Amino acid sequence: MLLEHKRIVLGITGGISAFKAAQIASLLGHRGAEVKCIMTESATKFITPLTLRNITGNPVAVHMFDEVQEFNVEHIALARWADLFVVAPATANVLGKVAGGIADDMLTTTIMATKAPVLFVPAMNSNMYLNPIVQENMAKLKKFGYHIMEPASGHLACGIIGVGRLPEPEAIVDQIELVACMGTALKGRKVIVTAGGTREPIDPVRFIGNHSSGRMGFAIAKAAVLAGADVTLICGSTDNLTTPAGVSRRIDVNSTRDMKEAVDAYYDDCDLVVKAAAVADYRSAAPAKDKIKKNDDVLTINLEKNPDILYGLGQRKTHQVLVGFAAETTNVLAYGQGKLKKKNLDMLVANDVSVKGAGFQGDTNIGTLLFPDGTMEELQQMTKFELAEIIVDRAAKLVAAKCAAQEDK
Repeated sequence: MLLEHKRIVLGITGGISAFKAAQIASLLGHRGAEVKCIMTESATKFITPLTLRNITGNPVAVHMFDEVQEFNVEHIALARWADLFVVAPATANVLGKVAGGIADDMLTTTIMATKAPVLFVPAMNSNMYLNPIVQENMAKLKKFGYHIMEPASGHLACGIIGVGRLPEPEAIVDQIELVACMGTALKGRKVIVTAGGTREPIDPVRFIGNHSSGRMGFAIAKAAVLAGADVTLICGSTDNLTTPAGVSRRIDVNSTRDMKEAVDAYYDDCDLVVKAAAVADYRSAAPAKDKIKKNDDVLTINLEKNPDILYGLGQRKTHQVLVGFAAETTNVLAYGQGKLKKKNLDMLVANDVSVKGAGFQGDTNIGTLLFPDGTMEELQQMTKFELAEIIVDRAAKLVAAKCAAQEDK
């Protein structure tokens, strides 16, 4: 788990969405983090310190001069202890205080004293959020290196619909992972990741497709973001997966030709492509305009070949690193090595999708990394995200090596 043993201080301020802090703290604990809470006095009107103490197993700080024997000078102790500060919800009041250098309570004093990253998650009335003073305060905080998570839009407690809702706790914890675990292996690099399966229409109701869920591609996109990359995620059909926090842009497509067009639009300027999507190799030569009826025992559909996206990228490759996948059921390594060479790839992930734990729909995978020099790296069954981390790590090294070689010329 990315947050295993991470020490997080969760600050809660006095907004109606303060009740969601309990779920945020709980989710952080489930992901392996140790959580300590600081509440403003106003926050205690919405949720009790006892609730958060029971969830985290740690004392909850509210007032500057509370006698909590665990800490020495309490705000300094918490400031040093934290790997990350999160303020959720963050009111206009706390944003203004920190932006103005005001430290007049336990929370703002501790934030001022910490060297850990600080993530603010604003939640307030739309007019307050859009007030130019609040916007200026947030811009000032960003300038000084504080992190701001954009609020969600929807029904607000004041009865209007607009921007200012606290994002869902799951999304907040995903953002916390991003801030707490951000690396630099791909910092400044532009990465394209494709995910999911493409669909080729037969008629308005039916299509040619496959069992790809998109989980592997989404895991790779998340790992690339955590390595510091600017990630473009191009998706076919998926299992309604949530876009990983930090992805710069998501482009949804249907057919193989749609995916090719989207990839081509970003390819020239990118540094790395990880082609994890399972595209349809063939399409109907003449999709029916109306639903085909069951008139005969046998239905014949004429197919024509789709463009080979990865082959085309390999032919155009200049500075890019190309990573492909070979999902096979027989002669996995032989087919994988042939694909690696034919498509001019820098790395290929070969896996036998007929093996238990390595199929399309599950949360685990098994793979062998193949390289042009003939070397192989066999990987045992692991979660798709664990495999994604390894793929991104190896790809980042290839990017660095290729850049170094070009600089030496």
